[in-house]
Formats: sequence, structure tokens, C-alpha cells
Amino acid sequence: MQTAIPEFDRARLLVAGDVMLDRYWQGPTSRISPEAPVPVVRIQKDETRPGGAANVALNIAALGGHAHLLGVVGRDDTAQKLREALELKKVQPDFVESTGRPTITKLRVLSRNQQLIRLDFEESLSQLGAFDRAAYLLRYKIGLSDAQVVILSDYGKGTLVDAAELVAMARAAGRAVLVDPKGSDWRPYRGATLITPNLSELEAVVGPCPDEATIIAKGSKLRDELGLEALLVTRSEQGMTLLVPGHEPLHLPTEAREVFDVTGAGDTVIAAFGAALAAGHDFAHAARVANLAAGIVVGKLGTATVSTAELARAISRTHEDDGAVLAEDELLERVAAARAQGQVVVMTNGCFDLLHVGHVRYLEAARKLGDVLIVAVNDDASVKRLKGPTRPLNKVADRMRMLAALKCVDWVVPFAEDTPQRLVGSVLPDLLVKGGDYKPQQVAGYEEVTANGGQVVILDFYAGYSTTGIIERARS
Repeated sequence: MQTAIPEFDRARLLVAGDVMLDRYWQGPTSRISPEAPVPVVRIQKDETRPGGAANVALNIAALGGHAHLLGVVGRDDTAQKLREALELKKVQPDFVESTGRPTITKLRVLSRNQQLIRLDFEESLSQLGAFDRAAYLLRYKIGLSDAQVVILSDYGKGTLVDAAELVAMARAAGRAVLVDPKGSDWRPYRGATLITPNLSELEAVVGPCPDEATIIAKGSKLRDELGLEALLVTRSEQGMTLLVPGHEPLHLPTEAREVFDVTGAGDTVIAAFGAALAAGHDFAHAARVANLAAGIVVGKLGTATVSTAELARAISRTHEDDGAVLAEDELLERVAAARAQGQVVVMTNGCFDLLHVGHVRYLEAARKLGDVLIVAVNDDASVKRLKGPTRPLNKVADRMRMLAALKCVDWVVPFAEDTPQRLVGSVLPDLLVKGGDYKPQQVAGYEEVTANGGQVVILDFYAGYSTTGIIERARS
């Protein structure tokens, strides 16, 4: 069964929980300290990323969903850095300031892609007076009005001290509530729609689960005791298991090709599941999307996110073993390798909503101009803006897959803007090709390509073929 990519731009979620800033100090190490038997790291890179519940919100935004993030921060520069990082990624931060407590920060020191130590800067927020809980509940109630799904991201730092009340408020408002749990007492999550523990967290509550049968039996019992609609257990290299009353357990094998870092993988799982649910999909489909996303994110360093392009690539690998559909960073790596071999890179773009003979002939002609042909494809939201609310007829994953099946097409990549100018400026093809009655100077990316020594080539479209014409003939 092939997994369809949800229309994430329809998803509106409220994320409430423990927000924090993840810092990464990275550098080489070649000697042991004379002061103690520890490596000496010469720091060359200092990177900050939103973590905890903030990483959940980032994952939603990276998929194209809308995330309203409610959290507690200190009155410090770290909080401002967190706000700026979130707003840059189109997450709506809504913070209550704590009294006398810092913004939670985790500092990791890495060398040679290995984490050597983690330093935590935090104080518990669970104590009375740590923050204005009445203000937090009020902002939560306001946030509910514009959300389809609520995610409670519990890292045990105290922000969700009123979890039971938050669950009750959301359910009373008719919102689905997903919880990433913490600790061994899950009674505050009673009545939630679904919780997403990993196997270790589940075993801390129900006892050892050495096999699937035990996971199913104990997990189902816990689900019923807590009045949940479903339970999703993430099981590391064993994938994940979804338990829904009245349905056979759904076991999904891991999609990870290489496990590099599991930091934040649980955030990606609940974000992808929640966004798919908010986009109108059922539990089973949402679990498949979450499983694909988890398989991608564990191949990255530190807290990270997943894009729809990466999901499309994972789906194509899973079902067709096709490596032609690429995320932008993967494309740039391929282009660099092609250039190192002296190959001529050709690039074109379009919506390609209904692939027809005119498209195929045009793409074949473009491919003959060089060694590799890149086709950049408008994502669904940009097609809607350009063509109107009834378009596209086919989702971006399907359109890219059709193009990737053509012998003349080497690589396919999506873009979210109305024009591919930014993407063209990153790729800088040797030849930028456009079909139709254009002058080269009118083509998006002309200045970038020509300034780099490349050319813009205009090809004739084949008469008698157009997507609009096909749609009109079908309607008549």
C-alpha cells in the first residue's frame, strides 16, 4: 500500500509543552587533556536549534503545516533567540515568561559526529509560582479556537503540570489531543486521543514487553484504562506499532536506512502524525507518514526536521526504489558531483499537472542539450496560487513520480515559491531551458544563470497540447 503525502497546508495545530533551546558546539579533537582523561575539543562551530516542544512545532512547519506554539521561557537572551529562530521558520511562538527561571537550554559538545557530553541549564517549572498558570491556560484556550489537533509535548520540565486540565479543555472543544508522554504516571493524560511512547517509556509504566504479543496485550490494556482512542508505540529499529480498538494491530517496520542520531525522533513522529491527522487522514495513514518521517530524521545530526520532498523521496525509494526524486540539499550534492565529472547540467521547471505528449517531447529536447536534466516542480500550494483553487489535479508527489519515470529526466525537485528563481540561483545550471513564447531575459533565474556564465535557452512548445485544453475537453 503506497502512502500518499497529506495536504499539510490544511493542517492547523496547537503545540503546548516544554520548550527549550538546543545548542551544539562542534570541533575536532586530537589529544587527551593533561588535566583529566577526557578529549580536548577545539570548538569551531556554535549552532542553536529550537528543541523540545519547539522542535515539534518546527517539524510541523517544515512539512507545510501551521503550528501555534505555547510554552514557558525565562526573561533572558536565550528566549529571544528561540523566538527569532521559530519565527524564521514560520512557527507562531506564544510564550509565558517564568519568574526567576532561565529558558531551558541543552548544550551538546560533539566531535567527529559523536556526542561527547551534554550540559543542561534548567530549573523545574512544576512548582507553584514558577509561571503564571492562569495566563497559560487562557492562552491555551484561545489557541484551541484555531486548531484542529492539539499536541502536548511533555519533557518532564513542569510546563504541563496541568496536563489533565489541558486534555479536558481540548476534548470539550472537540479537538483531537496527541501526547508525547513522560514519567511513569500517565493518569493526567486520561481521555486523550492518542499517546506516542517509545518502548522504554511504555515498559516503565506496564512492565517488560519482550515480544510483540506482550506489547499488544499490555499496550491495549493501558489504552483502554486511560480511555484513549489509540496507542502508538515507537520501537527503535523494530519500527512502530499502532493499537486501535476494533482493528488488527498495525506493525510498521522501520524505514531508516542509517541511524545517525535519534535526538528529537519522537518529536518528528508526533508532529508528522498530528499534521497528517489534521489534514484529514485516519490513524493508520498518519502512522505510516510518521514512520517514514522518523526513518528520515534519524539519519540527521541532532534535533532536525523533515520536508515533504524528503517524504516523497522516501516513498519512491520504498515502493519503486527510485532515486530521481530529490530534496533540494540532495540535488545540490548531485549537481556538484556532476560538475566534478565535467557534465553539462540542464534545468527546466513547471507545474506538470497532467503529463502529456507535449511535455514529453519538450523534456526530451531539453535533455539533448546536456548530460543531465533537472525538472523543478511547483508544489501544491504554489500551483493553487498560480492556477486557481481547483488545481492541481494531482499532488506534487504524484507529479514528481510521473516525471521521474521518464527516461529523459534525471532528477526531479519541488519548490514552494511562485517562481523557481531562488532554486535556480542555488543550482546555477549550465543551461536554463524554458518552453513557449518568451525572451530569455523574461525567464526566472536569467540573471543568476548568465552571471555565472550559463545560458538561457527557449524551446518551442509542441502545438495542440496543453493541460488546460485537456481539462476543458474532459469537462465538455
